[in-house]
Amino acid sequence: MLSPFTSFKGLAETDLFSMFTPKRQLVGLDIGSSGIKLVQLKESRGRYILQKFGFKPLEPEVIVDGTVMDEGRVVSAIKELFEETNVKVKQVAVSISGHAVIIKKISLPLMPEEELEGQVKLAAEQYIPFDINEVNIDFSVLHATEAEGDVPGEMSIILVAAKKDKINELTELVKGAGLFPLVMDVDAFAMENMHAINYPVSQDETTALVNIGASVMNVNIVRGGASLFTRDIPIGGNRYTEAIQRETGLSYEEAEEAKKNEQAAETSQVAVATVLDSVNDEVASEIARTIDYFKTTTLDADVQHVLLCGGGAQVKGLVSQLRDRMSAVVEVANPFGEIDISGSEFDQEALAALAPLAAVGVGLALRSVGDR
Repeated sequence: MLSPFTSFKGLAETDLFSMFTPKRQLVGLDIGSSGIKLVQLKESRGRYILQKFGFKPLEPEVIVDGTVMDEGRVVSAIKELFEETNVKVKQVAVSISGHAVIIKKISLPLMPEEELEGQVKLAAEQYIPFDINEVNIDFSVLHATEAEGDVPGEMSIILVAAKKDKINELTELVKGAGLFPLVMDVDAFAMENMHAINYPVSQDETTALVNIGASVMNVNIVRGGASLFTRDIPIGGNRYTEAIQRETGLSYEEAEEAKKNEQAAETSQVAVATVLDSVNDEVASEIARTIDYFKTTTLDADVQHVLLCGGGAQVKGLVSQLRDRMSAVVEVANPFGEIDISGSEFDQEALAALAPLAAVGVGLALRSVGDR
């Protein structure tokens, strides 16, 4: 099931452009703190084919904790990535996450569709910790089969609010690279799209989708094609790198390599292993605590499956720590599991190594203008 958010209301220029654009697949462009990921898919006879995939690392000072510090470098990196992958399509889907985004499930009395938008905006002021004039709002009505704990006479709604300055920052970066941002999504819902395509037999299970980025960890708990609970946690792969640097004196580049491969100077190997174990404990605790909280708020809330993605999902020992903490099946997601990747231009080994980084990009590449 595609996520319900085509673009945030109030993003006038993007919406105007999309009104006159035929429905088409878009290039998924995931702009993260550690790098930029690009995914282009083609649908053929009910199956998706990977056409293009690319990853462009960013220096650690370019985007810090989700805040762009060097706009010019990000724009250049996007241009370079499109040139290196030889992607000609200029229409893209992008996404946001973190403190600038609020996702809430709310209930409203049953009402005609024409009254709904105004009532949602009124209700939103109760749930959004920002000035209502500083955010763009979008929403989707959950069908009764998707909603948990519906009260008779009420409708359940997923409300999303995103700060205008964050949306504007992202759209200006993309337009600065000569591209057209036609869909604005949320990282958590992009993961949901990826899951729906690649794990069709698991749709009736309650699954925690966990994207461990460089600075933010997105959690989206889903069942039956619907999101039940979302949370963004301000911890990610940078926590490992910073801790390794602090404890071993390694450079940033050396710490990044040690985090990925646990290979460091002989005198640092024990220290690196200790750091990884300690930060794994912290990350696993946050995931387990989030799932435990979800269980206290939802009926029939047992989580059967935990899927990890993002660069942090590859850290040695994290999967085993999570398995020790919960009864759910825990594994690293494969965003290309049901996507044809047999194209000759792809190095299969390199693609497999980078696959966990592609989850949000794949989810975005599944979007098209006008889907809802």
